[in-house]
Amino acid sequence: MFKKIWSYITFKKQPEVEGKDQKYLRMMHGINRISILMFLVGMIIVILKILKKI
Repeated sequence: MFKKIWSYITFKKQPEVEGKDQKYLRMMHGINRISILMFLVGMIIVILKILKKI
């Protein structure tokens, strides 16, 4: 699971798909990258707020 997340974050080349599905697959991977990055930023903010209260 972490290898897949790391490949999204580092923009490693994904396996090629033939035809018009490739466009949609690339858009899906882009949306996944954005959501993973937003989740990680949110987790960092939550951790920093918790540590600030301690």
